[in-house]
Amino acid sequence: MSDRKPIRTFLAIELPPGIKYLIEGIKERLMPELKGIRWTRPEGMHLTLKFFGDLFQDDVDRISEVVERNVRDIAPMGLNVGSLGGFPSLKKPRVLWLGIGGDVQRLEVLQAAVERDLEECGFPGEKRPFKPHLTLGRARSRVRIISGAEALIGGIEELGVFRFDARELILFESELKPGGAVYRKLAIFPFGGY
Repeated sequence: MSDRKPIRTFLAIELPPGIKYLIEGIKERLMPELKGIRWTRPEGMHLTLKFFGDLFQDDVDRISEVVERNVRDIAPMGLNVGSLGGFPSLKKPRVLWLGIGGDVQRLEVLQAAVERDLEECGFPGEKRPFKPHLTLGRARSRVRIISGAEALIGGIEELGVFRFDARELILFESELKPGGAVYRKLAIFPFGGY
C-alpha cells in the first residue's frame, strides 16, 4: 500500500484581479436580494475546464503532457463575463453563476480536445456538457434552493463589458481546510499561438 497522499485537482483559467474585483461588486449588489447562499470567495473564482478530484503525482505528469500538447498552437482568447444563470435553472437554482461570452466557441473546442485526449489516457470523461461559467455561490443546503433568484430574471443587465484575455490554463490543487479551500498552482500551460 502506498503512503502517497492524493491531491484534489482541477484545470482552469485564472481570472485577472480586475475581473474578480468587478465580480465582487456584482455579488454585493445581489446579496441583499438572495437568501440561503454560500458565496464563492474571490480566490475560489476560476473558469474550470475539468475537475479531476483526487490524483497522484504520476497523474499530474500525464495530464501535463496532454494539456501542453493541446495549448501549443492556441492563441489567446478574448472572453467576457456574461449574464446571470443558475443550475438547474434560475427559477429554482442550487448554484448561481455568471455565464461566459466572447471566444466561447474556441474555448469549447479546446476543452473538448483536452477532455477527449485525457479520456484516451484513462481519465474518466465528464458526462454533462461543458458550460463555461463562474460560480457565484451555492445553496447552503443540498436540498434547498437559493431563494429570491427568480425575481432577478431579466433584472440584471448584460455584463459583456467585463472583458479579459485568457492566455493560459492552470492545473490547480485545491486543499480543503476548515476556513475554505486553499489553492496552489501545480502547473501552468501558456497558450503558444501568439
